[in-house]
Amino acid sequence: MLDAGGVGGAIGAGVGKVVTMAAPKVAGAPAPAAGGGYKFKAEELDAVIRKWEDLRDSLKTDERDAERMAHVQPPGREFASGDFADLANPSGKAFLESNRRMQDYVGKYIDALNQAKRSISSQEEQSQSDIAQAGEQSA
Repeated sequence: MLDAGGVGGAIGAGVGKVVTMAAPKVAGAPAPAAGGGYKFKAEELDAVIRKWEDLRDSLKTDERDAERMAHVQPPGREFASGDFADLANPSGKAFLESNRRMQDYVGKYIDALNQAKRSISSQEEQSQSDIAQAGEQSA
C-alpha cells in the first residue's frame, strides 16, 4: 500500500493501488482521531485534488463574507443599532476564525495530496527505468 510519505513496493506498485491519507495536523486544533483519514485509488488522485481545491476556493469566497460579518456597523446612531452591532460582530469574528482554520486544514491536505502524487510519479518513473534496464540486460 502507498502512503502519503511515498512508501512503495515493486515495479508498477502505484498502479491500481489505494492511497491512504491521514488527516493533517493543524496547530491549535485537536489531533485527528487514530485511524482517521481518506482512502482512494492512485489514478483518482487528480480528481480528488481538484475537489479539495474547489473547496479551498469556496472557503476563500466565504472568508470575504465573513470579513463583512465580523465588522458590522450600526445602521443608526441609537442604542438599539449599537447593541445589534455589538452582538453581531463576535459571531462574525468566530465564523471568520473558523473559516481560516478550515482553509489552513484544506491547504495542508492539498499539500499532502500533491506530495503523494509526486511520490507516485517518482515511483512510476523508477519502475519504467527498472523495466528499461532489465530489457537492456536481457538483450
